[in-house]
Amino acid sequence: MPDDAYMINAFDMSKVTGEEPSVQATIERRARVLSPAYRLFYDHPVSFVRAEGVYLYDASGRAYLDAYNNVSSVGHCHPRVVEAICRQAATLNTHTRYATQDILDYTERLLNTLPPTLSKMTYTCSGSEAVDLALRISRRRTGSMGVIVTSNAYHGTTIVAAEISPNLGPLVPLGDYVRAVELPTGDHSREEFGRAFALGVRDAIADLERHGYGLAAFIADSLFSTDGIIPEPAGFLAPIVDVVHEAGGLYIADEVQPGFARTGAAMWGFERHAIVPDLVVMGKPMGNGMPIAGVAARPETLVEFAATARYFNTFAGNSVCIAAANAVLDVIEAEGLMENSRIVGDYLQRGLRTLADASDEIDGVRGIGLYIGVDIVSTTTGAPDPGRAAEMVNAMRERRVLISAMGPHGNVLKIRPPLTFSKANADHFLETLSQVSAILR
Repeated sequence: MPDDAYMINAFDMSKVTGEEPSVQATIERRARVLSPAYRLFYDHPVSFVRAEGVYLYDASGRAYLDAYNNVSSVGHCHPRVVEAICRQAATLNTHTRYATQDILDYTERLLNTLPPTLSKMTYTCSGSEAVDLALRISRRRTGSMGVIVTSNAYHGTTIVAAEISPNLGPLVPLGDYVRAVELPTGDHSREEFGRAFALGVRDAIADLERHGYGLAAFIADSLFSTDGIIPEPAGFLAPIVDVVHEAGGLYIADEVQPGFARTGAAMWGFERHAIVPDLVVMGKPMGNGMPIAGVAARPETLVEFAATARYFNTFAGNSVCIAAANAVLDVIEAEGLMENSRIVGDYLQRGLRTLADASDEIDGVRGIGLYIGVDIVSTTTGAPDPGRAAEMVNAMRERRVLISAMGPHGNVLKIRPPLTFSKANADHFLETLSQVSAILR
């Protein structure tokens, strides 16, 4: 059975060589007690003992620049978030079946960042749970089963979320009720891109109806992160909302990646496309590492689900996670992190394009805010080169800068640092990538 064939940048247990003794011991202990479904990153895994801001530290005190983790979106161990967690844990931590105020204060604040029509929240512990819940709501609302995703989408790890995640590879089959649509390729205007994509969605809807599933929902991450990062042209998703609604389906915006100021252009990724979804899924950066996620909804979408299902999730929306999430909003606002994402993201992209101009293997730079993809290609054929991308990811790791790779071919460098990344951090990153590119050339 293939082990790591369908996870990019995975450590191969059969090739353990030259690890530091403490890391080697940790790898061996993991193998003894943890499920083999778990994976480590990098050819040579790294073990961390603490973190602060945009840095992770190993047992020897060596700092690693984190240009990968959007979970700690406002920086590792941000003191404001840590203080809020500790204070609340020492005061009260309970579930949503008591009439406490903290969840209401946070929910009203969170909903104020969304379009007014999205006025109801349901909390979960993870983005995967939120996707699962959004699909349950969609199916009760529409009476249909069918789901449309993009061709390399990733939406989570529950049974249902995995069945709509082509990115997990052919050993994790899509559900019979799922249709995956390719994004258009090449340079297009917003209108051309939108029309071409809408045509693919229409064809998928017709096929779902032909097979008796109908359309419950279309779901997309508006950055199309695992499809290779396709942020432009902004606005091309607008026709999809109309196509989905005409077929009786709901539009679900998966904001686990683009949400919470990541794009630097808006709080939510879907806003760049001038659309208002029926359901919005959020997670990961919501609590800066604490397990809180959720679904924002138009009230009318919840009627059938609420009438037939009693939803309760023991830990979802608990007092401590709500305190962390509230502190995250505090930090985003107080430290101007949306603006920082825009300014530093633009600066980093300009630097990457300068590197691309001097390199035959860097073929393209795409991104918005602090979510950037860099295409790595063969210098002889120009074809996607996942092997070279993996070499660059691991060479960066050896120089203590952390990134990963992604995309349908595994050749896109994935750059997604905390929103507190500075221009000085960007310079460090660019200098290291330039060194790696030169050494591997």
